[in-house]
Amino acid sequence: MATLNPKLLLMSAQELSSRLTHAYQGFNQLIASLSDEQLVTAPEQKWTALQQLDHLIKSVSPVNMAFGLPRLVLSWKFGKANRQSRSYEQLVAKYQSKLQEGGRASGRFVPPPAIAAAERAQLLSRLEKLVHQLASRTARSSDTYLDTYILPHPLLGKLTLREMIYFTTYHALHHTELVKKGLESQQAAS
Repeated sequence: MATLNPKLLLMSAQELSSRLTHAYQGFNQLIASLSDEQLVTAPEQKWTALQQLDHLIKSVSPVNMAFGLPRLVLSWKFGKANRQSRSYEQLVAKYQSKLQEGGRASGRFVPPPAIAAAERAQLLSRLEKLVHQLASRTARSSDTYLDTYILPHPLLGKLTLREMIYFTTYHALHHTELVKKGLESQQAAS
């Protein structure tokens, strides 16, 4: 029995771009639908919906910037992959495992302690612009580019650009679920 080439199981640049856009549209729609009180209320020891939004901006921004760098700079600063890209499912499983081990956002990725509800529109607009630009850059990328260059991830280590887009896509879905769980706990408490 012939083995399948793992490259055939990887998403195309167009599919990556589409999934990235769709994931963030879902998150943005959820944030846009919340009341001011829901935006700034959080379960104990958790982030508010606006802090989740700020965290995603802080996470997408450096990835977007990296996709705008010349290949020579990417190679010089971060290196090149010495392995094949993981699949989306493998990358998500690794991230979930790191979270189970206690991994959390740190440093520049942690949102400020409080964000006013009045900042929602500005923050949503900023995230939409970042994701649009990153999705466009992703759609124009070749498979070779996505699988050759790497970026550092604070929790997952070195990721290929393809894996970083997988992560960035899943990250929006993950935080959408966290906001929903926060809303459920708010409802249960009232």
